Amino acid sequence: MSDTALAIRTEETKPDFAADAGAVNLASPRLGANVTEVSDEFFAPRERMLEDAPPVFYPDRYDEHGKWMDGWETRRRRGGGNDHCILQLGAKGIIAGFDLNTRFFTGNHPPRARIEGALTDSALDDSTEWVELVPESNIAPDSPNLFAISDDRAYNYLRLNIYPDGGIARFRVWGNPVAEWKLQDPNENHELSAIINGGRVVGYNDAHYGDPWVILTAGRGRNMGDGWETRRRREPGNDWIVVALGAAGLAEKIEIDTAHFKGNYPDRCSIQAAHLDDGETDEDILSSCEGWDLLMREQKLQMDNIHTFDSAAIDGDFGSITHIRLNIFPDGGISRVRVFGPLSQTD
Repeated sequence: MSDTALAIRTEETKPDFAADAGAVNLASPRLGANVTEVSDEFFAPRERMLEDAPPVFYPDRYDEHGKWMDGWETRRRRGGGNDHCILQLGAKGIIAGFDLNTRFFTGNHPPRARIEGALTDSALDDSTEWVELVPESNIAPDSPNLFAISDDRAYNYLRLNIYPDGGIARFRVWGNPVAEWKLQDPNENHELSAIINGGRVVGYNDAHYGDPWVILTAGRGRNMGDGWETRRRREPGNDWIVVALGAAGLAEKIEIDTAHFKGNYPDRCSIQAAHLDDGETDEDILSSCEGWDLLMREQKLQMDNIHTFDSAAIDGDFGSITHIRLNIFPDGGISRVRVFGPLSQTD
């Protein structure tokens, strides 16, 4: 029997501080996050620490360096000091908190850790100003280690210090991307819905499979799990998802991508939209979205395909919008959703 068959798997849940803020994982490779520097990665490479999937343990798996571990793990320090890594976030964002998950690291976890942040558009150097976000704190083995923070500044780099050495299974950075729309030409066509531009998923009626937030990320889906998919609907009606745009704008082009969804893509879709005030709560938005006006009438969809809709399908007289509700008929999977257009001149 293979070691894969003997794998011990775990699950992760979104911390309350992240759920309450509608936060996403800014350290996700799906957003383009990467570890740019490590002091050491002898036992396990940096990339594993950012994997979107929860950590896994193979009891009998070894490699040329020793026990195979699902995370970032340094060798045992003999000369003093401590290990560290530097992470470039996938998007500049305001951070709600962190999870230093040491799942399956028992006698080899770091007993303490410290996290710093920086915001810079240039290369990191000795003049980079680092801000302490989490002071040196105790870390428990084989478990999530949650740290909520209250800081309204944006960061795009983090420095994780572990004391003195050891392994971290997953490093989650929960926060909300920010976009500086004031620096953009309002007349250009922007991807208003992109998560790196401040777009976010407000809610949905079902998300049995996949991760809904990834429909707003760059590129095409890597596989059928890289998207939003509902269960098979056995009752009348249809499924839906609501997206808040990063800025108010005019919808001139819409893309619906069903990459990798073949026997389970939706038959049709439509889009409703609204221009809402900043004071609307997510609960208010979800309770009213069914009554929004139609921005795009029902359109036929195909399997594993990028569907591009322009003025022939979109109501050109709709005006400025801040939110959309994508309806799929009757159910199925969507890989990506993109709304393009200029910024609203009145916002």
